[in-house]
Amino acid sequence: MSEPTQKTDHKNIWQGKDEISVLTFGLNGETFAIEAVIVQEILDLLPETNVPGSLPFVGSVINFRGKVIPLADIRIAFGMEGGHVTIDSRIIVTEIDLDDGPSLVGIRTDKVFEVTTLAAAASEPPPIIGMRWRPDYIHALVKREGEFIILPNLQVIFSSQRNTALQATG
Repeated sequence: MSEPTQKTDHKNIWQGKDEISVLTFGLNGETFAIEAVIVQEILDLLPETNVPGSLPFVGSVINFRGKVIPLADIRIAFGMEGGHVTIDSRIIVTEIDLDDGPSLVGIRTDKVFEVTTLAAAASEPPPIIGMRWRPDYIHALVKREGEFIILPNLQVIFSSQRNTALQATG
């Protein structure tokens, strides 16, 4: 039995603000952005330790300042092909509020672009029809300079992937 798709309000990321500061990054040729306030650090790739029996979404861990943290590949949640490591590949260490409270999580990216601001007025909720991705995985699409920037809903993605892992083991 599958989990019901959660409806997300694309306005909740703006929290009444006209704009937000974000870090933009690339995954498989698409531009994504996460709120800059959750970014702890941007790292060059580090040695990874594979976790036997884990799902591919979070198949390894890294050592971040003496703490072992999961390394996620959100491409998998979006059904994208795995990326190839390049000189531009980076890990964004984020602090995400999950069910158990704040958690440090590394996110593997193809490239980190910049910290910038995005305007709420340029944002739209993800379309329900015609999307190749789950709409609840996306807070909003923001149009900038003729292209769309995807604001993923990391809380929903990580909660959904964790529920999938729990169902697989239970």
